[in-house]
Amino acid sequence: MTNLVEIRVPDVGNVAEIDVVEVLIQAGDIIALEQTVATLETDKASMDLPSSASGTIQQVHIKPGDKVSEGTLIATVLATEDGKSIPDPTSTSTVAVVAETPIIEQKSEPTKILAQSTPSPKQPLPAIQTSETTTIKAHASPSVRLFARELGVNVSKINTGSGRKGRILKDDVKNFVKQALTEGTTAGGAGIPSIPAVDFSPFGDTEILKLSKIKRLTGQNLTRVWLNLPLVTYHEEADITEMEAFRNTLNGEKAKGEVKITGLMFIIKALVAAMQQFPNFNASLSADGESLIIKKYFNIGIAVDTPNGLVVPVLRNVNNKSINELAIELAEKSEKARLGKLLPNDMQGGCMTISSLGGIGGTAFTPIVNAPEVAILGVTRAKMQPVWNGKEFVPRLMLPLDLTYDHRVIDGAEGARFMATVRQYLVDIRRLLL
Repeated sequence: MTNLVEIRVPDVGNVAEIDVVEVLIQAGDIIALEQTVATLETDKASMDLPSSASGTIQQVHIKPGDKVSEGTLIATVLATEDGKSIPDPTSTSTVAVVAETPIIEQKSEPTKILAQSTPSPKQPLPAIQTSETTTIKAHASPSVRLFARELGVNVSKINTGSGRKGRILKDDVKNFVKQALTEGTTAGGAGIPSIPAVDFSPFGDTEILKLSKIKRLTGQNLTRVWLNLPLVTYHEEADITEMEAFRNTLNGEKAKGEVKITGLMFIIKALVAAMQQFPNFNASLSADGESLIIKKYFNIGIAVDTPNGLVVPVLRNVNNKSINELAIELAEKSEKARLGKLLPNDMQGGCMTISSLGGIGGTAFTPIVNAPEVAILGVTRAKMQPVWNGKEFVPRLMLPLDLTYDHRVIDGAEGARFMATVRQYLVDIRRLLL
C-alpha cells in the first residue's frame, strides 16, 4: 500500500521566519527516515531538517533563500506502508511542472528601499525613535512590529514597505536602520561615526569570507546591547579545591561510558541558588524601562562554541534537576549544537547565561549580557595558587569568575553580594543542601 506523505517544518518555537540556506533533495530522490532534507538558519543557530518519512520525493516546495515557519510544506514523498519507496511514474512530469512554474520573488531591491527611506534635504533625517506621533498608518505584521521594537524603530516612520500592497517587511526595517546610521543618527540623536572602508589589497593577498547569519546577527545584537545597556563587570575568585576533589570522586565511581560531571554543573547549581536569594538577577527590564519583570522559573543558558558560531542552548528548570541530570542534558544539547540540530525552542527562555572559557584558558574577560537578561557569568580556567591561610601559604585551586550586569537593574553593592554568595557555594558545596 502506498501513500503520499508531506514533510513539513516541525515545531521550532516562537520563530516567525526561518531562512532556507540549502535544499539537499530534489524530485525523484529516494530518501530515508531522519535523512537531512534541508538546512535552515535562524538568528541564533543553523539546523538540519530531518525527513519525517522515507520514500521517493515527488515535489520540493522550497528553495534556498525562502523563509519558512512551523508547518510550512517542505516536500511530498511517495512512501509504502512499510516505509520502502517505490518508483513514481509521474515523477518526470512533476519535475517538468516545477521547472516551468514561475517563481515570484518578493525580495525588495535595496536601491528602491533607500530611495523610499531617504528624506528630502529640507527635512530632518528620521531618527530611530519609539514615539507614535504620526498620521501615516504603517502596515506590518506583529512579528515585524516586534522586530522593529527590538531595534528601537517606530514602524510608522517607514512610509512604504516593499511587501505586497506596501506591507512593511523586516528588510525594510533593517534598511531604515542602516540609512539612519549611515547619516549619523541614533535614538538619542548623537552621531556615531562609521569606520571607513579600507582597501587592503596594496599590502598583500587577501581573501573574503562571508560571515554566517548567526555571526552577523549575534554581532548586531551585541552591538545593540553595548550601546543601550550601562554594563559593569565584577571579577571574583573562588577556592574550588574541595569541590574539585569531590567531582573527581564522583567521576571515579561512574561506569565506563557514563557522562562525566564537569565543574560547570556545580557552577550552574551555585548560580541558581544565588539567583533564588537575589531575585533581581532572575529578571528582565520592561520595554519602557519602568518595571522589572521577576521570573519564577530558573533556566540557564550555556554558551557553546560551534563551527557556525556561538549558540546558547538553554537548560530548563535547573533548580529541580540533579547534577547528573544536568550533565546528561548539557552533553546532549552541546552535541546537537555542534551538529547544527538545535531548534529555536532549545535556545529560548533563558534567565541568565554562563560563558565558560575554562577549557581554553585565560584569567579574566568581560562577557556581554545576553539581553533581555540582566546579567551573565563568565568563567575562565582554574589554576593552583599559593594562598595565605593565616600561618602559611598553601596550594589552592582558584577559579576566576566574571559577572557582567545591567547597572540599570543591579547596583555595585548588590552585584558584589551576589558574587560573594556564588563563591560561598562553590567553596563549600554542602551549602547547596541548606
